[in-house]
Amino acid sequence: MAADRVVLIGVGNEYRHDDGAAAAVLAELTADGVDADRVALCDGEPTRLIELWDGAALAVVIDAVHSHPGDPGRIHRIRTRGDATRPEHPGGGSHGLGLGEAVALAGVLGRLPGELVVIAVEGGDFTIGQGLGPEVARAVPRAAELVREVLAERRVRHGRS
Repeated sequence: MAADRVVLIGVGNEYRHDDGAAAAVLAELTADGVDADRVALCDGEPTRLIELWDGAALAVVIDAVHSHPGDPGRIHRIRTRGDATRPEHPGGGSHGLGLGEAVALAGVLGRLPGELVVIAVEGGDFTIGQGLGPEVARAVPRAAELVREVLAERRVRHGRS
């Protein structure tokens, strides 16, 4: 595992309304020149997630989730360590198999990142079409700020400013 490798992974589909939240968060972060070794958007398929975070010291995954009952725009921050078998997730991802399955599989395969942080944004509309709902759109800057906070906390823990 690379001692300092940091990856940001957005999970979602910009063509399914609120499922595009991660893409919007990544766009804001990359526009600001986020400090990460890899920034990627994927569909949430477990083996793709594992491939993207494999060997990372820190993986931050941004995902839109279904919650029942839902509160579109509500943000959850979930942190696990490399020995976790599955993160506590506030709801189901909007993908068939998702993050929980990826974490479980990566744990069995010994391919979890050293630390995994999930920024989950509750969505309300996952139907086909473009554009985030107003509650989710308003949550994007805060979700991006949470990612920045995770990265800043890591720099402090490792003696960097």
